[in-house]
Amino acid sequence: MRIAVVGTGYVGLVTGTCFAETGNTVTCIDIDSEKVKKLSGGEITIYEPSLEKLFVRNLREGRLKFTTDLASGIEGSVLIMLALPTPPGGDGSADLSAILKVADHLGKIIKEYKVIVDKSTVPVGTAEKVRNAILANAKVGFDVVSNPEFLREGLAVEDFMKPDRVIIGTSSEKAKKIMSDLYAPFVRQGNPVIFMDERSAELTKYAANSFLATKISFMNEIAILCEKMGADVDMVRRGMGSDDRIGRRFLFPGIGYGGSCFPKDVLALVKSASEADYDFKILDSVIKVNEKQRVYMVPRIKKYFKGDLKNKKIAVWGLSFKPNTDDIREAPALYMINELLKEGAVISVFDPEAMNNVKKQLGDKVTFAQGQYDAIKDCDVLIVATEWSEFRTPDFEKMSAIMKNKVIFDGRNVYEPQHMKDLGFYYESIGRKTIR
Repeated sequence: MRIAVVGTGYVGLVTGTCFAETGNTVTCIDIDSEKVKKLSGGEITIYEPSLEKLFVRNLREGRLKFTTDLASGIEGSVLIMLALPTPPGGDGSADLSAILKVADHLGKIIKEYKVIVDKSTVPVGTAEKVRNAILANAKVGFDVVSNPEFLREGLAVEDFMKPDRVIIGTSSEKAKKIMSDLYAPFVRQGNPVIFMDERSAELTKYAANSFLATKISFMNEIAILCEKMGADVDMVRRGMGSDDRIGRRFLFPGIGYGGSCFPKDVLALVKSASEADYDFKILDSVIKVNEKQRVYMVPRIKKYFKGDLKNKKIAVWGLSFKPNTDDIREAPALYMINELLKEGAVISVFDPEAMNNVKKQLGDKVTFAQGQYDAIKDCDVLIVATEWSEFRTPDFEKMSAIMKNKVIFDGRNVYEPQHMKDLGFYYESIGRKTIR
């Protein structure tokens, strides 16, 4: 099948590469000529485990191509997938301008039947807006399908190649057949392809992400309650997770959620609910809890230093919003760093993949270390902000020798409190007893 993917961001590049991997011929289209040049030359523009190998192979074998020209990029394609950014506006609503601009152009240039697929996360009713924008100029038949992605950064290739489920919103039998054929190689083990109307598909994505964000925020609230009541959140989490009605995933407390999906999607669903004259009280609370949680460690660190952080050297391990990605969008680490800088702290940071992205934001406001141990040299305190694997079993003996103070504030509950006590560290985590 010939496929065009409009947008080469995170979703677009993963989508295009993975569809090419199953034998399709994919042309990815982007207005950024520099990015297209890099991608065409074999230089991948995002960090995602396992993606580069597939990208290089399919580029070499001619199944994956890149262009800046929309008209030539869609020529001969059966499917045109829109993987364009939908950033939140000032009121939290999703900005659809990029999608609708492309839809307007498509109406003027499509010459035969096409299936236009919304891969971006979009509010309910977007398929109709896209359809109307194309219809204003189109002289041939087409269908618009909602096919939201459910990719976890760091596991996106695995999620795409072996999806738990595929959601497809369409009222067209012709489009349904084409989409069924497209996804057949990915669901050979029987995982469901669920067909529904376009509006239900659009809402499904927002509902799923908002529910997971709610689950995270609920556990963060429970963790705070554990601290106040002398309970251990790890024990509570295990007890809850053993109930198959609840499940074990997304029950780990920490310093809040971030990334390109949860914050944006929760805000967008609240805005959509408001437009439908509904006050989504639960999600209002989720937003407030997360805003507080991502800087939860700052007043605790300030308290440890008796209210004065001026010139205290604070090391931060982890900058990306989660491990195995270089994505720093809405990363809790950055919110903490900004608050600590306001208090006069001196910040040294290390992250395996995200430092170049952070440099663009923070410049010389912080010191970018060459490695995790370089970051903590002579530091007064270490904050663990992202649970990268290499931070899980560090050389504690070496840490003890080079840190000014053996003090760790663990925002991801990476270490066992008893182990920290045995090693002689002052150790604070989330929802567990402080080790002094």
